[in-house]
Amino acid sequence: MTALLSLGRMDVENRARRSQGTSAAAIYRMVAQALEARQVTGELVLDVGCGTGNLWAYLRERFRRYVGLDALCYEGFPADAEFMPIDLDAARIDLSDGSADAVTALETIEHLENPRALIRELVRLAKPGGWVIVTTPNQLSLLSKMTLLLKNQFNAFQASSYPAHLTALLEVDLRRLALENRLGDVEILHSRQGRLAFTAVHYPEFLSKLFPRACSDNVLLIGRKPDG
Repeated sequence: MTALLSLGRMDVENRARRSQGTSAAAIYRMVAQALEARQVTGELVLDVGCGTGNLWAYLRERFRRYVGLDALCYEGFPADAEFMPIDLDAARIDLSDGSADAVTALETIEHLENPRALIRELVRLAKPGGWVIVTTPNQLSLLSKMTLLLKNQFNAFQASSYPAHLTALLEVDLRRLALENRLGDVEILHSRQGRLAFTAVHYPEFLSKLFPRACSDNVLLIGRKPDG
């Protein structure tokens, strides 16, 4: 049994390392802008699946503390941040209910076996009236749709991304998860940065603004936990 648990832990760490612990700057900006638009500030932000902790640089002016949770602590994790190791596929997060003013999970949900369990944990950890933010690859972008049409796979879930990427979610899935957990003030946003299919070229900014869903590589769900 111990050997099996060790192998399971090694697999989680290997999957985590494949992501290199970073996301595109457009994703961090999208999160920061969503919180700024709602004037969200407070004592604590929890970043579940934090990677290298890059999000903290975008949120320092909004929160006093940042706690990052991940399978491993990546090199370059901020010195003024706190880190907590966690296997999100295997364990309940060892933090009290209603711990944080905002709980984020950036490009994390697609790595997990049970997206619903993650959302329940994020909502549990948010204070009443606190905010939950989730980002994931955008399956409705032109890039993803073209890849699905020609290769029968979503772009971010091709063989080269497995087993790091396990679960593809559409916008409707994110909204259903929010509804199941009674989140209010729900909104779907887009990163407005996306790559043209089968090239390394990104859409010009004006197109991303005109057609954010089609021209964005990533999508964001934000919702507020009920006060009572």
